Amino acid sequence: MGTLSGSAREVRDSADAGRAALHAQSLLDQVGVGEGLQPGSRDGDFEDGRYRWSLRIDPYVDPTQRRRDTIEPGAARLMLLALHVEWGEGGPRQRLDLQSLRLAQPEGL
Repeated sequence: MGTLSGSAREVRDSADAGRAALHAQSLLDQVGVGEGLQPGSRDGDFEDGRYRWSLRIDPYVDPTQRRRDTIEPGAARLMLLALHVEWGEGGPRQRLDLQSLRLAQPEGL
């Protein structure tokens, strides 16, 4: 009986992780569509609070560059999107962290 209970829990955990990944992908697909990418943070939830997310958008800084190049005004630039999704009840929660780069067009184009 214990083996079946453990297996059922693993199946449920796997399904929850799969749903979290689908929600995360959906959210990342929508970011920047119909709006300009601006640095900042936002948060929210899916499925009436079952999955909670936070998104941070920052200008991307290449860690391999020794010096920072000057970015021309009006030039497109890369933005780093860092998404954190949490779910689970009580004790240690499950989490998923994703990062993506997007090219942000200058305003007015």
